[in-house]
Amino acid sequence: MAPSGDLMGAAEDLADQFLRVTKRYLPHLAHLCLISTFLEDGIRMWFQWNEQRDYINMSWGCGIILATLFVLINMSGQLVGCILVLARKFVPYGCFGLFGIIFMQTVAYSILWDLKFLMRNLALGGGLLLLLAESRSEGKSMFAGVPTVDDISPRQYMQLGGRLLLVLMFMTLLHFELSAFTIFQDIFGMALIILVAIGFKTKLAALTLVVWLFVINLVQNAFWNIPTYRPLHDFLKYDFFQTMSVIGGLLLVVALGPGGVSMDEHKKKW
Repeated sequence: MAPSGDLMGAAEDLADQFLRVTKRYLPHLAHLCLISTFLEDGIRMWFQWNEQRDYINMSWGCGIILATLFVLINMSGQLVGCILVLARKFVPYGCFGLFGIIFMQTVAYSILWDLKFLMRNLALGGGLLLLLAESRSEGKSMFAGVPTVDDISPRQYMQLGGRLLLVLMFMTLLHFELSAFTIFQDIFGMALIILVAIGFKTKLAALTLVVWLFVINLVQNAFWNIPTYRPLHDFLKYDFFQTMSVIGGLLLVVALGPGGVSMDEHKKKW
């Protein structure tokens, strides 16, 4: 049996080979995955305009006019933000707009009181934070002139914040049940979560999480198997695309690396 160090080295070599082959396409795939939940939600609001408006009106008692305005802002903000991100034009403005949409939905749909949905929304924000960091080169940073500590730029702190928020998605997937497979799955997932959070073997850990989360998403959120008239269809569809957005954030971690605030970066100085 090969030593664990050799196995880890072989896995890292395989990941590096994958990155070399997909280097040109990976960021584009990451962007598409990341904005998928906003794109799907914006399109759904267009087709379910009356239902969305009536839900907000009944939930908040704000009247038809304010409910209509909320749906309009929600729909247009998501679609415009997605277009800006995919077109690679004014990406920071697109990101800030999508941050605003997350905040609006968190308040309007009472997500603050549902820990699972709140953690997933925060993870989605982490993906946007990574996208914002990617869109800013060191020379043209929105934080130009801001003092740095130990040559660590605010952009790199944004990458750290994005990584930490992304792992919240996986916290919602832990089951803590007393079965051999579930215990293995929780331990394996927790180990990968910690590696991404501290930035150690980051690209390999993030790529493994991408595969793991993609498989779980296909199995647990197969909305296409549920008739469209059942409420479960919309719930699973929402979870599916939100999970795809977190996968997009992880793909950005794979493509960009962990940034300066990470063990991987500090290892280079040892």
